Amino acid sequence: MRIVLLSRAGCAACATARAELTRICADVGEPFEEVDVDERATAGEKELRAEYGDRLPVVLLDGEEHSYWTVDEGRLRNDLAS
Repeated sequence: MRIVLLSRAGCAACATARAELTRICADVGEPFEEVDVDERATAGEKELRAEYGDRLPVVLLDGEEHSYWTVDEGRLRNDLAS
């Protein structure tokens, strides 16, 4: 998956990032996947929560951290276009 939103339940900033990514991705024709780091940790995959849990939401692009706490819309659109 090219774009991944790392989030957690009950996070207001994560809900805002989800709404922004939904709009941006619809505009550019790219899907995104959302991963709840707490659910993954409960399932035994603790790495994401350990790495990113204090900076959520985090947007990954092609497996690399692209932005955190907010979606950098201009940069994301630029990077998706290139």
